[in-house]
This record gives sequence, C-alpha cells and structure tokens, in this order.
Amino acid sequence: MSDEKGSLGLGGKTIELPVMQGSMGPEVLDIRSLYGETGMFTFDPGFTSTASCESKITFIDGDAGVLLYRGYPIEQLAEHGDFLETCYLLLYGELPTPAQKADFDYRITRHTMVHEQMARFFQGFRRDAHPMAVMVASVGALSAFYHDSTNIADPTQRMIASTRMIAKIPTLAAMAYKYSIGHPFVYPKNDLDYASNFLRMTFAVPCEDYKVNQIVSRALDRIFILHADHEQNASTSTVRLAGSSGANPFACIAAGIASLWGPAHGGANEAVLKMLEEIGTVDRIPHFIARAKDKNDPFRLMGFGHRVYKNYDPRAKLMQQTTREVLRELGLKDPLLEVALELERIALHDDYFIEKKLYPNIDFYSGITLKAMGFPTTTFTVLFAIARTVGWIAQWKEMIEDPGSKIGRPRQLYTGATRRDYTPINKRS
Repeated sequence: MSDEKGSLGLGGKTIELPVMQGSMGPEVLDIRSLYGETGMFTFDPGFTSTASCESKITFIDGDAGVLLYRGYPIEQLAEHGDFLETCYLLLYGELPTPAQKADFDYRITRHTMVHEQMARFFQGFRRDAHPMAVMVASVGALSAFYHDSTNIADPTQRMIASTRMIAKIPTLAAMAYKYSIGHPFVYPKNDLDYASNFLRMTFAVPCEDYKVNQIVSRALDRIFILHADHEQNASTSTVRLAGSSGANPFACIAAGIASLWGPAHGGANEAVLKMLEEIGTVDRIPHFIARAKDKNDPFRLMGFGHRVYKNYDPRAKLMQQTTREVLRELGLKDPLLEVALELERIALHDDYFIEKKLYPNIDFYSGITLKAMGFPTTTFTVLFAIARTVGWIAQWKEMIEDPGSKIGRPRQLYTGATRRDYTPINKRS
C-alpha cells in the first residue's frame, strides 16, 4: 500500500481513496470503500480498467511486449526449460532443483492414467461431438471419479487434485480425439515425457510401432509453455469466479474450459487458419488488406492485435520460430506460411497497422504449426486447454490460499423498467 491517495469529488464532497502499488506495472486505486461512502458503483464493461485480484503469478506489460511467469521472461523459459518445469514454477513460485524436478515429473507421469470407467463415460457421447464439449463434461466428471481430492480446505487434497488435472487432462484430450475417429484409446507410457506421451496417445495405433518425432515433441512442449498462463484473461477469471464460491477444483477447471471454448478466446488460431485459407496465395493479399482497411467491409484480419499487447506479442516471435522448425523437420512447404509471412511483413511496415498497433499475436502462427503436426482444427482449442490447465490451477490455488479472498459478486448499472405493479391477466390489453 502506498502513502499516496487519490481523491474523488462528488456532489461537493471529496472522498480519499488509497493507492496500491505492485512490484511492477501500474498503480491501482482501491475503490473498496466507494459504495459505502457514496452509494455508487464504478462502471467498467469488460473489466478493462479493473484489477479483480492481487496475484504473484504472471505479469504482462502490453506496451513493451513483456510476459513474465513468476518474474522469468517467457523467452528464457521456452528456450531453456520444459513444460513441467514451467508447471512447477507456476504452482510453487520458484524453479525446481534437480531433485524437486525429478520428483514432480515422477508424480505427474504416474497420474496420467484415468479411471477405467471413464472409457464407458465416453461412450455416452456422439462420435461427432465437438472435442471441447467432451472436455467440459469429462473434466467436470473427474470430481465424481476422484472425490477424495475435492476438499478445498485440505492443502494435501488441493495439491493432489492439481497434480491429477495436469496429468490427466492430456489423456482425456487424446481420448476425445480417438473417440471422434473411432480408434481405440491408447494408454499413457511412463517412460515418455509430457508432450511425447500426449503425441503417442493421440496418434499411435495398435497395429503400428509409433515413434515420437523429438523435434515435433519439443515444439509442442514449447507451445504448452507459451500458453501456460496469461494473467486475468476470460477463462482464468472464470476459474477464479467459480472457485470463489467454494466449488471443487475439477468443476472450476471445467468452467475455465467452457470459457476458453469461445471463438473470441481459445478459438482464435482456428479463425486465423480459416482466414489464411480464404486468402489462399500471396498475390491475393493486397485485396484482403484493402478490405480490412474498409470500415464498411465486415472482413477482419484475424491474428493481429491483442486485448493487452500494444506491441509485438512476445509469444508470437517464439511461435514463428517454432512453426519454421516443425515445417522444416516434416519437409512441408505450407503455402499458408508464405501468406502469413507476407501478411506479417506488411503489418510491421504499413502505417495503418502501425498506427492501430495491429501486430501479429500468438494465434497468427500456432494454427499453422498444429495443422502441420497433424491435429484437426477442432482440437486446437483442446491443446490450448491442456497448456492453460496449470495456469488455471495456479490462479485457483492462489485465490483459495488467500485469507482475504471473497466470493465474486460484480454489480451492475440497471437500465430496465422502474417499479411497477402487477396487473391481473384478464385486465391486460
């Protein structure tokens, strides 16, 4: 808390409001006493200027294009570490020692199996069900299969639930894909790393000896790191809001998955891919650029700009590098990548894009990469959910362990009918 105070003048009365200071980022005006002193709420649709919580997990400087997990730059974590190390960092606040890393990897790996009755649970879905619908249902159902870790007041149960979700959600995701194409489920293997295990469960078939491509596995691991957390976005806020009621952790993560399913959130990379396919070739780009600049044309360039970043998304640089590595390793020359590279070149030099700060974001390249790996577009958001699970859990855990946290209860500006009396139906014209 800073010694500085802000003042608000209303109806000839001045109210002083404390100023709170974080370790980084903008200061915050503490308005918790505003309603009690004035009888007024603030109005902030979309919560664009509202800090809903205090957190030590992730920091974003959108103007500078900076993303830090527990103080560590995303570039360093993606280049030098692996996803489970990032998971440990987000959960515990520090990078693990070699012994801690080995123990954590062991615990996650040996929790990847799901209850065998889950296979029968899947049989209740239609084969053409959207994988995200399956994920919302199956993750929520984990609380019925693992009810011994739903007591949020018990720190041991909280950590067991956290471990189970990080470990089992990739297994459920692979099962959702296998079920949709009529293939048998593939059990996890304890001698494989996190990303390799998921790739095998997704693409292996019993009649063939599946070998994991280590370049592809490392690329997927890096994608998971880049998506692991992103401060108080829509799905994370959903998890926190659900958790504030005391709901069990499996239900809270299922709520986060449901929020992520929205095309404005987790479905953006699929939208980028559709846009690149619509453009088709480099020579057609000027036509679509002109359409994007036309206010009367509904066409929009997907994958440019970001709600938070007003500079180049730091994850997009790493994603572009990852895309090139995967295409080179697989010997693919995707024409969509050529379209994407030319679009990016224009965006970085065209005054229209520069003025509006429409830089490429992570979704701009991730769809091309996942498509090259063999994932159908319907599974893109599922992969996002696998990666973001640890961020949701870390945020949920932080909120539960904060003695000052309260149940979420946003207020509103009511604009409906004023008080009126009931009229019997026979007297209504």
